[in-house]
Amino acid sequence: MERKQSSKYLFILVSFLLWFPHFIYVPILSPYMESIGGRYTFIGIVLSSYGLVQLLCRLPIGIFSDLMKFRKPFIILGMFASFLSCVIYLMTDHLWMILLARSLAGIAASSWVAFSVLYPTYYDDKEVHKAMGSISFVVVLAQFLGMSFSGYIVDEWGWKAPFVIGVVFSLIGLILSFFIKERKDAIAKEPLKIRDLVVVIKEPSLLRISILSILAHSIIFSTMFGFTSNYALGIGFSPSQLTWIVFAFMIPHAIATLFMGSVLVPRLGEWRSLKLAFLFTSLSTILIPFVGSKSMFLVVQGLNGFFLGLIFPLLLGLAIEKIAKDKRATAMGAYQALYATGIFVGPFFTGIFNSSFGIQAGFYFVGFLGLVATLLVVVWSRGKEKRYSSKEALWKKEQNRKMHG
Repeated sequence: MERKQSSKYLFILVSFLLWFPHFIYVPILSPYMESIGGRYTFIGIVLSSYGLVQLLCRLPIGIFSDLMKFRKPFIILGMFASFLSCVIYLMTDHLWMILLARSLAGIAASSWVAFSVLYPTYYDDKEVHKAMGSISFVVVLAQFLGMSFSGYIVDEWGWKAPFVIGVVFSLIGLILSFFIKERKDAIAKEPLKIRDLVVVIKEPSLLRISILSILAHSIIFSTMFGFTSNYALGIGFSPSQLTWIVFAFMIPHAIATLFMGSVLVPRLGEWRSLKLAFLFTSLSTILIPFVGSKSMFLVVQGLNGFFLGLIFPLLLGLAIEKIAKDKRATAMGAYQALYATGIFVGPFFTGIFNSSFGIQAGFYFVGFLGLVATLLVVVWSRGKEKRYSSKEALWKKEQNRKMHG
């Protein structure tokens, strides 16, 4: 048991070190490229390259991971790509090399397929949602800590300072990844058939969840991980004050990942929770261009962060909930490859809207995507909410029993 716990803690640390080096520069990447001559359209291409590479790489990683019956080699590959990406950022300020570095970051992110399938093997089968909530919290923590200090670091030591930190932490993560433990009996050693791959990828529930995730990733990578910093600087924030925005967004975002599994889903069910989360995400995004004061901007970012924080772990758990254990990496690869479309398409078209009609237009576009997602949840959840009502009644009955003995 003690060895299992230490393996889990090491895995969590490596997971943190995969994401932290790349989120420490996210708030300043778009303004940095603008400062060295990048236009909104090119910035959009760089930001979207991160998603395009994931679209191309995540499913193959999932398939080969299932075929090999091992996840660890892909984790090591991801950590190496992460390290190389940060080195390129540090060594050059040429816009096309920055495009290459961001693409390598996309390869690193693609390895998350292996991470997110290996981690649940440290838990019992019935604790999948708990595992997904836990690993989602680690990602959010890495995002929060990385993004919180980037503006201050740039103000104190210049644009390149976050990349220096990224190189150091990604190197540590690369070294530690070699010590990750993977149980050889965690996956059945039956050969994976092409027929099984097709069945997994065509699973209707997986496709629906993937479409919703495409829209959710389009929103967050076009706003907080995209052009929100540019808009904030335009209404009077300084680079060091971008930390305020990160705090306002990421603290509610982190809280929501824990709140989702223990409070919201037991009371409302998965689909009702998704519907509310997408609706309020859409409304808070559309509000952004109407905000001119710093205090109100921070409030809107807090709302956006919280409701997006509800969405991602919900979708992650739903994506593999009905998939057989020995095919989960393929399912996760398909899911993550599909939602990477949003990481690509969202910033790409938002950059075009920003260049053509002004930066406010991009937020309207992204807010509209949130409304589309809300409508899809309403349509797809018909019948599911009725079936969930019996579970909800049982849960309430159990709570009453505990309260009244």
